Amino acid sequence: MSEHSRSGERILRGIPVSGGVCRGKIVVLGKARDAIPRHEISEAEVPQEIQRLEHALTQTREQILKVQRKVSEAMGAKDASIFDAHLLVLEDPTLIDEVTRVIQEKKINAEHAFQQVAEKYAATLSSMDDEYLRERSTDMRDVTARVLDNLLGRTGEGEVGKLKEPCIIISYDLAPSTTALFDRKMVLGFATDAGSRTSHTAIKARSLQIPAVVGLHDASKQLNTGQYALLDGYNGLLIVSPTDQTLFEYGQLVRKRVNLQEKLRDIRDESAITLDGVRITLSANVEQAADAEHVRACGAEGVGLFRTEYLFLNRETLPDEEEQYLAYRQVAAALKPHPVVVRTLDLGGDKFLSHLQMPQELNPFLGWRAIRFCLEERDIFRAQLRAILRAAVEGNIKMMYPMISGLDELNQANALVEECRKELKAERIPFGDALEIGAMIEIPSAVLAADSLAKRVKFFSIGTNDLIQYSLAVDRLNEKIAHLYEPTHPAIVRLIKATVDAGHRNGIWVGVCGEMAGDPTLVPLLLGLGVDELSAAFSVVPQVKFLIRRLKMSEARELAEFALNCECGSEILARSQELAQRIAPGLLENQN
Repeated sequence: MSEHSRSGERILRGIPVSGGVCRGKIVVLGKARDAIPRHEISEAEVPQEIQRLEHALTQTREQILKVQRKVSEAMGAKDASIFDAHLLVLEDPTLIDEVTRVIQEKKINAEHAFQQVAEKYAATLSSMDDEYLRERSTDMRDVTARVLDNLLGRTGEGEVGKLKEPCIIISYDLAPSTTALFDRKMVLGFATDAGSRTSHTAIKARSLQIPAVVGLHDASKQLNTGQYALLDGYNGLLIVSPTDQTLFEYGQLVRKRVNLQEKLRDIRDESAITLDGVRITLSANVEQAADAEHVRACGAEGVGLFRTEYLFLNRETLPDEEEQYLAYRQVAAALKPHPVVVRTLDLGGDKFLSHLQMPQELNPFLGWRAIRFCLEERDIFRAQLRAILRAAVEGNIKMMYPMISGLDELNQANALVEECRKELKAERIPFGDALEIGAMIEIPSAVLAADSLAKRVKFFSIGTNDLIQYSLAVDRLNEKIAHLYEPTHPAIVRLIKATVDAGHRNGIWVGVCGEMAGDPTLVPLLLGLGVDELSAAFSVVPQVKFLIRRLKMSEARELAEFALNCECGSEILARSQELAQRIAPGLLENQN
């Protein structure tokens, strides 16, 4: 949406996905390419066209693997894993067979046949209600463009590699293979017409730590390369031709942010203690061994969630026991004496192994994933359990199972752990026999069975993302019902309280490792409900610590008491925001 404010200034409003402010010249990417030629071929030329198609597919695969390796080296396996979907497109037998059939039956050239079939697939994905599937249409079109470039002998990397000065990128959308080529010195920030908070462009922006706004509708059509603009990634604004007054106001904002960052650095090595003396364990979430450095730098007290599935993604073969053992032990050794909570494999949902044939499911988030996958694929699970047990000799590793729905799954998993202990003992391989085991509470059935589960584990960790999704029947990736994804829904508040009470009744601690733990607005509510530990992305740990150190636990308990007796989620949210704003006003200014 576009609006005019001050003289000559134009404001376009979108969705903020990566915080920060930048200003500079605009470069508009994504100019229309030449139309794909169509010409008829003879029967004798059909084999040659099919061979051209196969060669282009092979060439495209090599290019994507090259980009994937580059991203993995620069940004880590998580960022590189987004290219797994691209590789799957190139290996889709249904797609390739249909393109081949069109070439054979219609007697047309390979590039036109491929565009015709691939665009049909992409259009189908674009029309889906599910936002995650709509985002996959971007993957489809990105791969299609690469294959067509190779068939036509065109250069594929476009304008991104030719930037000569720092600028703000504007585009209809940005494919992963384009954002992978961004030079942070040249790309100050970017804005797109399409996209969502969960799009690849949003993920990439947060990885690069540059401002980004998506969902601007038609900015790429309205704007021209060379115009001057200011991009506000906190509030989702692109301000074209900003006035001197606007620049002055944003200069003030940037100075406030710098001052806040200085305050956050000052408390980095302090504990997360409330004003009335209650100490909270504040941990960080990590995805790879190299993240241990970030955990120390942000001032967290260890790791509350080590997402081990990222060791398994973006590779041709499974990591063996030894590789996993070294990764887990590396993090534990680097962060001693602070604890490191290792979550066992949470594959499925939106995370798949590129080399393992996992079944296509209508609703993968309700399907064969997490502990269900592990209890079926016992060889994979056993190798991981042995690796974790061995790494536990460091003395600070704990382990938890994801997506536990009831006692039977917990008992089966614990029985496997006992088998692994016996094996290691018989093989005279050192292991941490005192390894503490916990369960993630992410499903309503687990909350209802919490007393039984608590008798058999040492701690609970509440995964609020899935708990909200499953409890409210809301797909958090579906923009049509995104407004129903409500962390402060009275039912969610009561489920968290019930989990905490069950844990404490049975003498175990209870943490939260979902996104609620990293939201300063909701932290007082969680602490008031009795949560003992918070684990958040390391980028927000300093802000959470800052807020805790300005909070009285008595205030948090009053908020929780209000929430437990309130019937309206929006009222709970408003009261939470009011408290957070009062105790840490500078922290919440201009945060999305």
